Amino acid sequence: MVDKKKVSTPTLNIIINALKFYYGEMLKKKFIYEVKCPRKDKKLPVVLSKEEVAKILSAVGNIKHRAILMLVYSAGLRVGEVVKLGPEEIDPDREIIHIRGSKGRKDRYTLISDCALKVLKEYFKECRPSTWLFEGAKRSKHISKRTVQVIFKQVSHNAGIKKDATVHSLRHSFVLHLLENSVDLRYIQEFLGHRSSKTTVIYTHVSKTSIANIKNPLDSILKEEEE
Repeated sequence: MVDKKKVSTPTLNIIINALKFYYGEMLKKKFIYEVKCPRKDKKLPVVLSKEEVAKILSAVGNIKHRAILMLVYSAGLRVGEVVKLGPEEIDPDREIIHIRGSKGRKDRYTLISDCALKVLKEYFKECRPSTWLFEGAKRSKHISKRTVQVIFKQVSHNAGIKKDATVHSLRHSFVLHLLENSVDLRYIQEFLGHRSSKTTVIYTHVSKTSIANIKNPLDSILKEEEE
């Protein structure tokens, strides 16, 4: 599976556990091979600069698509959350969104920007959604996650973005830009719906603010030589 199909680490762990369960529970035998579950790859998230986010949003012509991408970024939403939003879950007066039954079956509140609210008002006037905020081909169903992913890919290509970004990169970028604006990590954790602060802390590894505060030793060495 690793050599021929190039499966990911999480998929490989599922296969190993399935084999162990089959041998142990079904066949009542000991699993004959000594196979250890590999550790998950620790990859840093792909993030976009503020300029790149602006380029992407400017490249969206369709009001519905623009509203979706603006909500993902301005509220730090998962793609599975934005597609399942109902119109009643947007609170324009308090400028917040109520996310219901998210990952881990948790409800939470997150913020929404003034700019996103303006675009949403335009979208409401034009499309008049009812059951779902973003309806699919059939009005009784919401837009699919796959459709939103395709929209993002097309728009980011049109905007000239070279990074291997996905729609989830907008959520990552929301976090990073809040960190660079000195927003407390505890608030960001609540906005994202992370159970543990350890999940949120990973973003500090790619924050320009954190990196900028570190003085490179080469600069110090060369400066001393010049003096």
